[in-house]
Amino acid sequence: MTQAPPEHPSRHRRRPWSHRTSRTSDVLAAIALFIAEAAVFAWSVFASGMEGWAAQGDQDGIDAATLANIAWTEHFLYVLLALAGLAALCRAPWTAVSHLAAAGLVFTLLTGMHHGWDRTHPAPAPTPRAGYTPCYSGSGTCP
Repeated sequence: MTQAPPEHPSRHRRRPWSHRTSRTSDVLAAIALFIAEAAVFAWSVFASGMEGWAAQGDQDGIDAATLANIAWTEHFLYVLLALAGLAALCRAPWTAVSHLAAAGLVFTLLTGMHHGWDRTHPAPAPTPRAGYTPCYSGSGTCP
């Protein structure tokens, strides 16, 4: 008769997804991480504003600071989504929900930033083709 090898309970306890995170530590982690993320984002916005202010009206410097802030915000959004996935993997629902809420807020702000950039920097009008002649009323060149 064969015997099954004994299971090692300590091996399963080391994995964060093997048991649910306690509610108290989950809520405390959610609050602490949400406050830390808000502080990091506020510091980034402040630093970007200072870079724009330091440009002293130089439009290229202001544009570079704005584009750098947009790129940083995109990367911050990716980090928030990765942390939400990690929290879900660790079975910490409050932390995952708070990260998803923060990611939703950052996504909304990022969409507004892109929209503001597109409004202030429209795409140039297309150049006419080589054989183009404008059509003026009464010129006889209209098709």
